[in-house]
Amino acid sequence: MTAPAFELLDVASRDHLGEGPWWDAARAELLWVDILGRRVRRATLDGAEAAEIATPSEVGFAVRDTEGRVIAGLSDGLAVCDPEVAEWTHIWRGEHDAALLRINDGKTDHDGRLWFGTMHRAETEAAGSLYSYGAGAVTTRVEAVTTSNGLGWSPDGTLFYYTDSPARTIWVFDVAADGGISNRRVFATDPEDYVPDGLTVDASGCIWAAKWQGSRVVRYSPTGQIDRVLELPVARPTSVAFAGAGLDTLVITSARMEEGDGELAGSVFLLDVGVTGLAERPADVALL
Repeated sequence: MTAPAFELLDVASRDHLGEGPWWDAARAELLWVDILGRRVRRATLDGAEAAEIATPSEVGFAVRDTEGRVIAGLSDGLAVCDPEVAEWTHIWRGEHDAALLRINDGKTDHDGRLWFGTMHRAETEAAGSLYSYGAGAVTTRVEAVTTSNGLGWSPDGTLFYYTDSPARTIWVFDVAADGGISNRRVFATDPEDYVPDGLTVDASGCIWAAKWQGSRVVRYSPTGQIDRVLELPVARPTSVAFAGAGLDTLVITSARMEEGDGELAGSVFLLDVGVTGLAERPADVALL
């Protein structure tokens, strides 16, 4: 395990529960959310330009669409916002009880389809699901999930990786030509000391996964073997993404939940890990 050199994203405040980093190449800015702070945040990597959009509830994820709007997973459904106007409009309301479940992590696949999941707020019941969204409706992809979390696709789009945190498991699925998933099997599991959180896939097909309460990010080979472990000075790293003009900066978000989480808890970390990532695809409005 190595303790790598890192920089901190220079923004005015740290996150309560930072999550979902997503690189917007068209605008050269990082998009991420502070779930409990109820805000979508965006900034250039040098921090020179930064802004945020308040949300009416907890916000599980945020991505751009092909029209430049921000699509976010609020506690009760999906909403869209023009960042210049900063007013949210629901495009889908979930049937779940938002007092018991909320939307958590979400991302777009290589074709611009939007995927997201729900989590049980107390994280004690497998009451959540994984969904994809299209044409104003959702398709249930995986059921009986406790905390729907990190998701990503292999470089060729034929494999899908998906996390249920309390199960301490990252799954892998086969992906069909229409984007559907099948043949779920275990990709990697974690010990009782920590749980898997957000993840990303790099250009060589390796998977990078943040470990909540584990003070680390783990890189796995495509076969599920641990390839590298990055030790971090915070207890709760939450998610990872590749950013920058060359997609060669690893971004790690973190949470500031308790006093013992570390002096830098809630910061966004920037690291050079010697590899590059995959470009994010904006949500295709034609598929929404």
